[in-house]
Amino acid sequence: MRPLSNPPNPWASSEVEYFEEVPPARLEIYEDHTRQILSSNDSPDLSFSWSVNPYRGCYHGCAYCYARPTHEYLSFGAGTDFERKIVVKPAAATLLREAFDKPSWKGEMLVFSGVTDCYQPLEASYRLTRSCLEVCTEYRNPVAIITKAPLIERDLELLQELGRVAGLSVTVSIPIWDTERARAIEPFVATPQRRMRTIEKLARAGITVGVNVAPMIPGLGDEDMPRILTAAAAAGAQYAGTVFLRLPGSVRAVFEERLRETLPLRAERILAKVREARGGKLYNAQFGKRYQGEGQYADSTSALFTATCARLGLRSWMSTREDEEPAASTFQRPPRAGQQLSLLS
Repeated sequence: MRPLSNPPNPWASSEVEYFEEVPPARLEIYEDHTRQILSSNDSPDLSFSWSVNPYRGCYHGCAYCYARPTHEYLSFGAGTDFERKIVVKPAAATLLREAFDKPSWKGEMLVFSGVTDCYQPLEASYRLTRSCLEVCTEYRNPVAIITKAPLIERDLELLQELGRVAGLSVTVSIPIWDTERARAIEPFVATPQRRMRTIEKLARAGITVGVNVAPMIPGLGDEDMPRILTAAAAAGAQYAGTVFLRLPGSVRAVFEERLRETLPLRAERILAKVREARGGKLYNAQFGKRYQGEGQYADSTSALFTATCARLGLRSWMSTREDEEPAASTFQRPPRAGQQLSLLS
């Protein structure tokens, strides 16, 4: 059990400081009873407009997670609070059905999820993601899933049906291939090799699946990229993506602390490479540059990714709206009891 460690919350009026032994961070569950389930996004850096987050916070504890600062809006910390104070939305499926029934909803692509892993360990018992995917299948609403968790294999039959009636893609994130280094940065995630088997199982089930070598961590993930892409192609992945390491707000402190603690001999090299690709800083929040590095190092890494994908026959997926191709809508509201079907349907 890891000790409690949170960077100062910029939105909090007070701060807790321990002068003696720091208490351990125990799992705490909070319920969110807000009446909204859809999150909108208008960033030009992203290819989707709508996402669903059945959970807030994530037990996986990845040091680099860009979503950590979102926990600060809940009066929690971005460190171990993000990993152990998990917020669940018990009415997620009901709220999603209500959103689909509104005339304003046109059946746009839904991404699971924007600020959490929708298949983190709590999903095994809460089944919130599964219940939402059942609603998407009922309404024939297309879905894209991003996850690191083999737990998604539990829902293979449901995913097959969703892909048949609407459209589905699953992206499995594997930024590091070396098991020990991955464990240092992603302490509570399945090993990279286990995640690769998930890609294989999804592909064998006929599900459109890809790999996300993201975030691309300089001095760590760049070394593993060709090996990850090669293994993914052999496992049946159809596409691949990569996003440069993002360290917004409090994520910088969390990432650097974890790096110096678990990979002390590599820490300075990695941080220096990040600064090299971020104009001397650890992060650049400017639209159009947040997800991509700049300079010779970043350009060479991007070129290596593109060339490797081409050699392996992987479609290169980039996270920008420019390449987005609108698909014909499959969305259809199911008939209700007593509702007369249209003669034109």
